[in-house]
Amino acid sequence: MQEVRINLNREFVELHALLKLAGACDSGGAGKALVASGAVCVDGKTETRKSCKIRAGQSVQIGDLIIRVELPPMD
Repeated sequence: MQEVRINLNREFVELHALLKLAGACDSGGAGKALVASGAVCVDGKTETRKSCKIRAGQSVQIGDLIIRVELPPMD
């Protein structure tokens, strides 16, 4: 399994945008297609809402890739 950690500097990011940000796909449109295909899980459950709001503390899985969304470290 490959793991990517994304620091979230706002309240949430939409699922399709997170997939692009993490490098799981090349564009937001490709992210939407992945979500619509049923290939994406959020916190262990299949998610089909392309605009699902992902917040810090959640994890997203697509195939062997796990994306962990975190708050940025405080200085």
